[in-house]
Amino acid sequence: MKEIIHTLSQLKVIPVIAIEDPDKALNLADALIEGGLPLAEITFRTNAAAKVMSVLSKKRPELIVCAGTILTIDQLKQARDYGALFGVAPGTDTKIIEEARNIDFPFVPGVMTASEISLCLNFELELLKFFPSEPLGGAKFLKNIIGPFAHTGIKFSPTGGINKDNFKSYLEIPQVVSVGGTWVATKDDINAGNWNKIKQNCQEIKSLTV
Repeated sequence: MKEIIHTLSQLKVIPVIAIEDPDKALNLADALIEGGLPLAEITFRTNAAAKVMSVLSKKRPELIVCAGTILTIDQLKQARDYGALFGVAPGTDTKIIEEARNIDFPFVPGVMTASEISLCLNFELELLKFFPSEPLGGAKFLKNIIGPFAHTGIKFSPTGGINKDNFKSYLEIPQVVSVGGTWVATKDDINAGNWNKIKQNCQEIKSLTV
């Protein structure tokens, strides 16, 4: 997990992607890679997710693929089997955390309360997803809830309502290694094949985080 945290801290933004057509996967990957953001969280919000992960891991190995919206142990195992390097969930499910440990698959559960953070610390997790960030109060809320846990070394990757106008406010928090957002490669842009726009979004992020 330490290597994953280091990589995320370098790239800073995770494109959160709901892709419905596996045939568009390689074009999407190329747009992200050429834009300088070789990372994609492929969410299990579509039936194509597992197939897309498989295509990307085999044909675009330079792209870092993670699996998002993991809600079941079956999805956790699919993520591992289809080539994702780590998995992310919107919430904290101890059964999934335990299974991820059993199969040695890096896993990032979602939290929104101090109690959930405490629970995850008991599992010696190093990175947590804070979700949904903006509806909960944004960077200001996250900074305050981190306070009692800052000395533990726990890191966060917030998502939920984050966009190009507010993402830098999260990255200013020392414990935040990255943020996740759908604005980088929206479902509409993917469906329309707006690859140049996605590439430009990545380039803009890179220019803003230098």
